[in-house]
Amino acid sequence: MRVRNLGILAHVDAGKTTLTERILYVTGATHKRGEVHDGTTITDFDQQERDRGITIFAAAVTCDWAEHRLNLIDTPGHVDFSDEVERSLRVLDGAVAVFDGVAGVEPQSEAVWRAADRYGVPRIAFVNKLDRAGASLSAAVASIAERLEVVPLVVQLPLGEEGSFRGVVDLVNRRTLTWDAGELSESSDISSSALTARRHLEEQVAALHPAALEELGDISDTTLRRALRDLSLSGQAVVVLCGSAYRNKGIEPLLDAIVDYLPAPTGNAEQDLAALVFKVHTARTGRLTYLRVYEGTLTKGDTVWDAGAGRTERIARILRVQADRHTEIDRATAGDIVAVAGVKAAQVGAMLATRRNPVLLEAARITDPLVSVAVEARSRPDALRLPRALAALAEEDPSLTVRMDAETGQTLLSGLGELHLEVAVEKLRQRTGLAVTMGRPQVAYRETVRHGVTGLLYRHVKQDGGSGQYAHVVLDVAPGDGFTFGSTVTGGRVPAEYVRAVEAGCRETLAEGPLGGHPVVGLRVTLTDGQTHPKDSSEMAFRAAGRFGLRTALRACVMELLEPVAEVTVSAPAETLGAVLGDLAARRGQVTDSGVRAVTAVVPLAELFGYSTQLLSRTHGRGTFTSRPAGYRPAA
Repeated sequence: MRVRNLGILAHVDAGKTTLTERILYVTGATHKRGEVHDGTTITDFDQQERDRGITIFAAAVTCDWAEHRLNLIDTPGHVDFSDEVERSLRVLDGAVAVFDGVAGVEPQSEAVWRAADRYGVPRIAFVNKLDRAGASLSAAVASIAERLEVVPLVVQLPLGEEGSFRGVVDLVNRRTLTWDAGELSESSDISSSALTARRHLEEQVAALHPAALEELGDISDTTLRRALRDLSLSGQAVVVLCGSAYRNKGIEPLLDAIVDYLPAPTGNAEQDLAALVFKVHTARTGRLTYLRVYEGTLTKGDTVWDAGAGRTERIARILRVQADRHTEIDRATAGDIVAVAGVKAAQVGAMLATRRNPVLLEAARITDPLVSVAVEARSRPDALRLPRALAALAEEDPSLTVRMDAETGQTLLSGLGELHLEVAVEKLRQRTGLAVTMGRPQVAYRETVRHGVTGLLYRHVKQDGGSGQYAHVVLDVAPGDGFTFGSTVTGGRVPAEYVRAVEAGCRETLAEGPLGGHPVVGLRVTLTDGQTHPKDSSEMAFRAAGRFGLRTALRACVMELLEPVAEVTVSAPAETLGAVLGDLAARRGQVTDSGVRAVTAVVPLAELFGYSTQLLSRTHGRGTFTSRPAGYRPAA
């Protein structure tokens, strides 16, 4: 059976999970339509997802359509769980980007679109919720073209508007599709305006595709479909469909488009195994490791090699995944997405392969934590169990980090936002039964070099009897991009292996800066000179010199504290925007765009804790906002 591996991507509340539920129902994978508001969906199976009404964890499901197996991943839409989306994108061949027919392209829609660009994932677009008041396909398409900088190729027109929306006109196959009580009806009758739209679509495609250009004036349906597929796969354009997932309208033609326009996985079942770990889930029943098989065949009972960790793993069971339900299978081949039991230590991003032909991929991109909370156990027995439980959380979600505060002795859990940390701590309680408390959230500050120093000399000399330690380094420190290290030492005064040791020591120093123990970013360190001892110099000595030398240099630099900021877009009634603007100013926000009913500002993340409650108060319960990380800026 042919395969499509795809994800559903969108901003929170655009209708991803509802669309996934309708796909499962239409394809016969389920026999009852689940609803987000009832907490009965297949993919939002976690109790927190059902309680909160949002997708938190990427969930994989499988269904069949038109002699194709669709391996589908429903991804989160909230910005706090953007790394979960990134991890899913690594294993997808294609995606459906869902847009709200009223709101169009929203901030997280744009963020996941850019992420898909980075991973080269072809997409088709589905404009959802056309049954809602204020919905407009043309406005949504205009926002796709403007904000995503892509050519939208509209292949469907809506029949009816808002509450009267009843179906779509299929411009490619020149037919009309309507749904009555969920039943699909098809007609070959289309209006003159639809034929005009078809000609416009042909002209758009011909301008981008040579085969379509040759037939311009009378492009066949077959040529048009082939051209649309080529343009989708190359990323030159995006095919746009429309409908209402909640009202069960537009699902069947979307499934056809998935088969027609999104790519099949490449790979050969006869090659040596290459499988990527993209998700780890630890439950009371054991550890499940989710894999995408790129090459070869994985069979139950196989022993595989984790080249990154340098260890073997045994595959006890292979499972076809349906959210939180699983069906055991004997083997998985190139193109499959499955879960396996028995793998004990492979981390997210690990490649499982054969020992004779190990495969390594570039490490996954992990967003730096922005917010931290103190987590404390209420009893001595729970305190003893807490470190292992937190380590299990961080293993499942690499965007969570755990560390001990050297000054307070508290255990700090860091993540991408308040909601991210709330979900993690609640997951800890539900899974382990630990009684823990969570402190008030604190933002993750950074320190950077504003004015550097040159010629900082540091000597590391230690003599405890026997072999001593000797290392002499001279460092220049200047503002830079990220962290860069270089050496201008000549004449072999510092051997190459000692230079590498100095760099390693400098990197260790970056964890704690002189202002408040925050990570240091934005500097360039240059080793300009040094001196060795014929007996007492070693890599360990020069590593220590790099560590303590940079620490001394940073104390001599003019340092600057950086705080994380977020781009916030607030929508509110026009008569309340004055109050909204005043509140944003009080929160040290810098307004970048202001309209009749919406305002966008860059606001320090520390000022946004509890903002949703204040916004509702100032807008009489009618204001909403979205936010996304916007980097760091000097703290006021």
